Amino acid sequence: MKLTTFLGALTTLAVTTSCTPDTEQQNNSKSAQKPAAEQEISVMRNEPVKPLEPAIITDTAMVELGKKLYFDPRLSLSGFISCNSCHNLSMGGSDNLKSSIGHKWSRGPINSPTVLNSNLNLAQFWDGRAKDLKEQAGGPIANPGEMAFTHELAVELLQSIPGYVDEFHQVFATTSIDIDQVTTAIAAFEETLVTPDSRFDLWLKGDDSAINETELKGYALFKSSGCSACHNGPALGGNSFQKMGLVAPYKATSPVEGRSAVTGKDADRFSFKVPTLRNVELTYPYFHDGEAETLAEAVEIMGRIQLGRTFTEEENEQIVAFLKTLTGTQPRMELPLLPPSSDTTPRPDPFSD
Repeated sequence: MKLTTFLGALTTLAVTTSCTPDTEQQNNSKSAQKPAAEQEISVMRNEPVKPLEPAIITDTAMVELGKKLYFDPRLSLSGFISCNSCHNLSMGGSDNLKSSIGHKWSRGPINSPTVLNSNLNLAQFWDGRAKDLKEQAGGPIANPGEMAFTHELAVELLQSIPGYVDEFHQVFATTSIDIDQVTTAIAAFEETLVTPDSRFDLWLKGDDSAINETELKGYALFKSSGCSACHNGPALGGNSFQKMGLVAPYKATSPVEGRSAVTGKDADRFSFKVPTLRNVELTYPYFHDGEAETLAEAVEIMGRIQLGRTFTEEENEQIVAFLKTLTGTQPRMELPLLPPSSDTTPRPDPFSD
């Protein structure tokens, strides 16, 4: 639906017809027009984009354990890097760096995607190599360029901490800790990191005052230009893999080649999981290589290489205005008090060669 049609319907509804002097005729005319205008609004809101719903927590103890593990830097060889280091919950679930900093200050090969609403992704990581959050949670711990630990060392460390032993026993009814339990708990916590009630969600639910005219124009342009073909669903993305550079090539600064690393198919080179646009105002810089530093830059590049369209400055501003309405209620929580290490707990080694 074109925005001009939508605005025209609203204008028709609001303006009194001067050529009909009879009040009854005027009222009848308005009554005839009102359903059409309401239908236009219904079409705008009956989209593949749906409001986010709050997370439902069924196992509080599991989530609390997962939260502690998420924030615990002792799961890294240096004792300095935690899940929250690269997926900072105070920064939109990302780290606002082009590529994350790993063990011994090493530079990661790719931009860190947000953990917020990641439970809605069809798979995890840019190339989708992890099928779900549980599988993803084990990856960074054992990656030599990230947390640089091993699953065996992580379990050994947790087993040496009495507070964790008691908590794992409470949650899993066992005194033996394994990596499957660790990743299950972390995933349970991450599944709660949902950000509902953005201004756009409120508008989708019927609050006409939640977004302004510029933002509404941006949404209409977002749809009519084809952005919503990939950025749809509750997360406005995360549910498909797409080639970066459909219309014009994209010159990436990162060596990674996307989905082909998982499938082995040349046809999947430079295909990446479509990122969610939820909270996108907070998750700069953009793209898998973090080369777009601002939303305006990201919109300009995506229009050109994915849609074959050059947005005017006004159009770009309208789309950016719409994207900023997607910032939802951020997770607010009390930082967990981590159980203290024991005398037998392996000590961190942040400066080893």
